[in-house]
Amino acid sequence: MRHDFWDQPVEVIIGDGDHLKSIRSSRDALAYLMTCWPRKKAASFAAAKRICTDAVDGRADSSAAALAFKVAAEEAGVLR
Repeated sequence: MRHDFWDQPVEVIIGDGDHLKSIRSSRDALAYLMTCWPRKKAASFAAAKRICTDAVDGRADSSAAALAFKVAAEEAGVLR
C-alpha cells in the first residue's frame, strides 16, 4: 500500500496557464517537479523535491511533503 497519498490535492498550472493538474501524492509531485516546473528554481523547489522523495521512500510524512510542495508551487507562481 502506498503511503505517499495526500489528504487534499494541490492544484497547479501546467504550461501557459490554461491547463491544470491535481497533484494527489508525493509521487505525483515529484513527477511534476521534474517535468513541468518553471526554469527558475528557488530553494523551496529543492526542499519540496527532497521531502517528496523521502515521503515516497517512507522516510517522511506525506502531509509535510504536501505542504512543502504547496509552498514551492506558490513561490514559483504555479499554484492555482
